[in-house]
Amino acid sequence: MKLIERPTYLSEMMELADTPDIKVITGVRRSGKSKLMEALARKLLEQQSNANIIHINYNLTDYENIAEYHALEAYVEERYEADRQNYLLIDEVQMCESFEKAINSLHARERYSIFVTGSNAFLQSSDLATLFVGRTYEIPVYPFSFSEYLLYYPSENVYGSLTSYITDGGMAGSYLYKTEEQKRRYINSEVLNALVVRDIVTKYRLKNERLLHALIDYLADNVGNLTSLRTIASTLEANGMKADHKTIGKYIDSLCKAFAFYRIRRYDIRGKKYLKSEDKYYLVDQSFRFARLGTKNMDYGRVLENIVAMELLRRGYEVYVGVLYKKEIDFVAIKQGAKLYIQVANDISEERTFEREVTPLLAIKDAYPKMLIARTYQPEYQHEGIRIIDAADWLRTSIPQK
Repeated sequence: MKLIERPTYLSEMMELADTPDIKVITGVRRSGKSKLMEALARKLLEQQSNANIIHINYNLTDYENIAEYHALEAYVEERYEADRQNYLLIDEVQMCESFEKAINSLHARERYSIFVTGSNAFLQSSDLATLFVGRTYEIPVYPFSFSEYLLYYPSENVYGSLTSYITDGGMAGSYLYKTEEQKRRYINSEVLNALVVRDIVTKYRLKNERLLHALIDYLADNVGNLTSLRTIASTLEANGMKADHKTIGKYIDSLCKAFAFYRIRRYDIRGKKYLKSEDKYYLVDQSFRFARLGTKNMDYGRVLENIVAMELLRRGYEVYVGVLYKKEIDFVAIKQGAKLYIQVANDISEERTFEREVTPLLAIKDAYPKMLIARTYQPEYQHEGIRIIDAADWLRTSIPQK
């Protein structure tokens, strides 16, 4: 498989390499966490010739005899070298029984710089403080961005590349398959069903796997739409599947904790407060939608909105859906107190569509920047202070920031 360097993640990991925190690499299955760990090991050796790297990958049978926390700690301690900088890198740490006990003990010894990856369902953001007594630092990893896709598939026609990326997505494992059917089968069978769903069912002991699949399909079909649990319950009941809104909420929460979906809350721009009713859900990667639903009911605008949502999260923004005078702004992106207002559309060539998209932005009276991202196929321009920028250009040229 062709490998590309992911400098944004790798540089952050190197910056953290000598901090005392337990560095936890999180993200959906098959998003490249293990490959990043391998790249980190190589980079550490390049920059520190005397580094002692203890790298354990529980995907390999080589380590099945240390799949219990006493054995893991003993294995690591045997390989400690007092006169060198010791780095401990563990992939799929949840495959070691009571792994947190070994990690906490090793961390308390203050001998190792520790990095771990794990199953998305067993090593979640919300669990880190409970699992690990020591300080933790989370490094969220996402599937390939469009800029990374261009590194994998170099092209001078970035606009055409975006068309391909919209359906291919960023799950790099699918790039090895030749046909669209093979790619979708890989995403659906090998990633969603075999890994994400299996992890969730095991972790939360969910009894109704059929409901879980129905919710995946519903949320995938409704990316970018405001969603309430009661509406979902009514829709499922109309299709012959009964489930109360509390159960639906629990199952959706499990999908979000597994990094398959991301919940985006609503933000009242005028009142400067968060709204509780109705949220939006976005897929971690748009290829999941096509793997489940195909391209028959293609909605390029919604899919492009999904891509922009995930890109904002990659770049370290807090992301909300904006509400102003009963009108919706696709995204309010906040970082270090500064805001960015964004509308997303596939095609704004018709004047009526263009006016519909810019009107909510023009109604915002504060001085924070405003942007309309669309497939314009032309250089960026301004409209009454609003940046109008082509989606491919924005996705590939804006520098990710942490």
